[in-house]
Amino acid sequence: MASVGVLFIMSVFTILDSDIVQDNTKDVFLRSDDGEIYAEATEKRIVGIDDGRITTATRSSEKGFGLRVVSGDRVGFAHSDNLDRQAMKRAAEAVKVATGSQNVSQPQAVPKTNHDLYKAVNPLELSQFADEVAFLEAVDAYCRNKDERVGQVKAHVALVHQQVEIYRPEGDIARDIRPLVRVDVSVIMDHHGRREMGHYGYGGRQSPDQFLTKEQWQKAADEAIRQAKVNLEAIDAPAGDMEVVLGAGWPGILLHEAVGHGLEGDFNRKKTSAFSGLMGKQVAARGVTVIDDGTIANRRGSLNIDDEGTPTQRNILIEDGILVGYMQDRMNARLMNVAPTGNGRRESYAHQPMPRMTNTFMLGGDASPNDIISSMKKGIYAVSFGGGQVDITSGKFVFSCTEAYLVENGEIKAPVKGATLIGNGPESLHEISMIGNDMTLDSGIGTCGKAGQGVPVGVGQPTIKLDHMTVGGTEMA
Repeated sequence: MASVGVLFIMSVFTILDSDIVQDNTKDVFLRSDDGEIYAEATEKRIVGIDDGRITTATRSSEKGFGLRVVSGDRVGFAHSDNLDRQAMKRAAEAVKVATGSQNVSQPQAVPKTNHDLYKAVNPLELSQFADEVAFLEAVDAYCRNKDERVGQVKAHVALVHQQVEIYRPEGDIARDIRPLVRVDVSVIMDHHGRREMGHYGYGGRQSPDQFLTKEQWQKAADEAIRQAKVNLEAIDAPAGDMEVVLGAGWPGILLHEAVGHGLEGDFNRKKTSAFSGLMGKQVAARGVTVIDDGTIANRRGSLNIDDEGTPTQRNILIEDGILVGYMQDRMNARLMNVAPTGNGRRESYAHQPMPRMTNTFMLGGDASPNDIISSMKKGIYAVSFGGGQVDITSGKFVFSCTEAYLVENGEIKAPVKGATLIGNGPESLHEISMIGNDMTLDSGIGTCGKAGQGVPVGVGQPTIKLDHMTVGGTEMA
């Protein structure tokens, strides 16, 4: 490694001793194309209430580093929760198997950044355990007083303070402090022997006082209760091929799963994505523009730098229906002869980075949501989603609706339960016929899973209409 310089500092802190890093990794980096040492110090506190009792009260902390070297498409990776010289030496010995006899190519330095997307705060110090208990007890009491049919209330608040330090082979150090707060409220309502649940969550990269206000938590509680009430009135969902309208905001999770993963660089380099080989081709209806943007201030999926030290950026993936870009980490970008896009992400120091989404969304169009609903003859209006499954290679997906309505002759009718949307991501993009002018990002609760790793993300979209989609239900349409 060259002499150490500082690339980016959110706040002055040190996790690793730079002398230990240089003394033990110089040789392995000289025989590799790329790599990094990713060091992390993370604190978490989670407090939860269930049925009027505090059932969760945990505080944890961890420190560690991951050493990765990359030669061609070979990767050597070792990690340790010990930060001393011996641990670094053992890690360097372990990754040598992936190195060559000499450098194939000199690692390109990452560009500097002026990103300052969130304040370098420690949420665990700005909020106290007693405050969080009082907050949750207030949520519980409010929900029960709001509607006598509320039989159970579950809520939790999660606070995270993460410091990362990235040592690059060329000698630069990138640092970032990443706060994260999330609040979730769930209620179960009973009515004439029927029980239904409603849920609402929110959060982002800000201090707790932005999220634990009375206005914020009452909005979350009201929304959870509203959703439960809707579900109490729901009828069996129809089944068959029909028009489908997806609401604004959180329904963008379907776009994230069914389309976004297929636009990540590793799947396309290996030609296992349904979008492989389609660069410059029309892959969606005209008017469809999909963006991944890690630079939106305070958002859950935003980062000043990715987990390889590359500044995040706004990446246009699909523009007016044409595929124009993939999301890249450094290794896949080098192997595909393109530039990294700031999408190299990992769950922790014990995991390798890979191309991952940040905040992924579709831009709005010019149609009003009311006009979109009015244009429907018969179909489903899906407002919120739960779980789903996607096959990246084929693009096929299945998603469960947690809130949806039957629409007939342009009018929203009864809510429906048990509706699932079944389709193919690339094919569904061509079925989009109307795009609303109400693009909205989600409330800040997304977590993306890939190869066993979870990372915080954001999603979003406007109200959109698909002319044809298979709806799974219990009543034939």
